[in-house]
Amino acid sequence: MQEHPLPTHVVKILDTAFVTHNVKRFKVEKPKGYTYTPGQATLIALNREGWKDRRGPFTFTSLTSKRTLEFIIKLYDERQGLTHQLGLARKGTELLIGEPFGAITYQGPGYFFAGGSGVTPFIAILRDLYKEKKIAGNTLICSNQTASDIILDEELTRMLGKNFLNILTRQHVIGFQERRIDRNTIVALVQNFDQHFYICGPRSFVRNISDILSGLGATAESIVIEH
Repeated sequence: MQEHPLPTHVVKILDTAFVTHNVKRFKVEKPKGYTYTPGQATLIALNREGWKDRRGPFTFTSLTSKRTLEFIIKLYDERQGLTHQLGLARKGTELLIGEPFGAITYQGPGYFFAGGSGVTPFIAILRDLYKEKKIAGNTLICSNQTASDIILDEELTRMLGKNFLNILTRQHVIGFQERRIDRNTIVALVQNFDQHFYICGPRSFVRNISDILSGLGATAESIVIEH
C-alpha cells in the first residue's frame, strides 16, 4: 500500500446499518473544511489504544455536498482485524480519518467494472453523476459470488436501469448471468473500445480485466485503476 500521512482527524460515528450480510454503512462526522473528489479514499483507524496504527483504506460513498461522510465497508470477521472491529462499532465510537487520496476519478462516460466491494469508489461517482443528471452513457458491471452479495442493488438499479449488470460467479438465479467477466463477456457487452474503463476490485480482477481490455484495443490512458 502506498504510504499516506497518518489519520489525524477525530470524528464520531453517527449511525451504522448493514447493507448486506457482511457489508456495513457508516455515517460519520465530517471535519470542518474537509473536501474530496468522488472515487477517492482515506485511511481510517479506531481512536483507541492498540488500534490507532492499525489503519486501512476505505472509499467515500457520500455525495461531496453532504454535511456528513459515508463509508460502505465489507467486514472480514474471520481476520479479527480492523473491519471486524468496525463491525462491532456503534454510534458514538470515535474514528481517526486521514486526508483523501486515490487515482479513481471520473474522466468521462464509459464502463465501470467492479469486483465485489470494489464497487464502493464507483458509488460516489455514480451518485454525483445522477444528481447532476449526467449519468447517461455509463454502464456498471458488478461481479459477485451470489445475489445476496450485491451492494446497493435497488439504488444502483434506480440510477442506471438496464445499464446496471450483475454477473454472479457461484449461484444460478433466474434473471442473472452466472459466469465470470471474461473476454467473451466483454466482447458481448462493449461495442466501442474508444471510451473510458474504470476497474476496481481484488488485484487479480483488476489485472485480468485490464489485460482483456488492452487486448481488445483499449488504450492505457483510457483504463482508470488504483495504482
